[in-house]
Amino acid sequence: MILTMLLMLKLCTEVRVANELNLKRRVFAAADNKDEARAPPRRSYLDLDPQHFWHWDSFGDYVQCVLAFTGVAGCVTYLSIDSALFVESLGFLAVLTEAMLGMPQLCRNHRHQSTEGMSIKMVLMWTSGDTFKTAYFLLNGAPLQFSACGLLQVLVDLAILGQAYVFTRHPLKPAPHAAHPASAKAL
Repeated sequence: MILTMLLMLKLCTEVRVANELNLKRRVFAAADNKDEARAPPRRSYLDLDPQHFWHWDSFGDYVQCVLAFTGVAGCVTYLSIDSALFVESLGFLAVLTEAMLGMPQLCRNHRHQSTEGMSIKMVLMWTSGDTFKTAYFLLNGAPLQFSACGLLQVLVDLAILGQAYVFTRHPLKPAPHAAHPASAKAL
């Protein structure tokens, strides 16, 4: 799964950089004086600029960042593995992260006041899977963080379905954009 995600990230980076290069060429061609139009500086993860975090120009920057994060997280985990508080906190952060996977989609829908381009069938599948998972946690007496995060995940899914209902039945304003990327949770 990690390898697939890295390959998708490589493809996305190549497409984005190619699109930016085409835009730069058009800007340079339109400029009367090429000295006036300057290419923006290359963005690297080593710049540590929070404004451009995860918007780097090279796939190698993403790989370096993932490897650095994995190394630091691995060392911290190795040194703290005997701490019950650390292990419980790490587990909670893991299930909370999974529970929040639908939030970018929920926020995007709210921002655009539209669910155009979003698959209702996909959200129904999320909801059914998350509901069964949460029921399993509740029925088998899983630790509280599993049940709480499962319920949160189901609530986020239901909120997205609610948005789909409201925005298709009572559109507040037309969507300001023509096409939407795939939802965040699906990525």
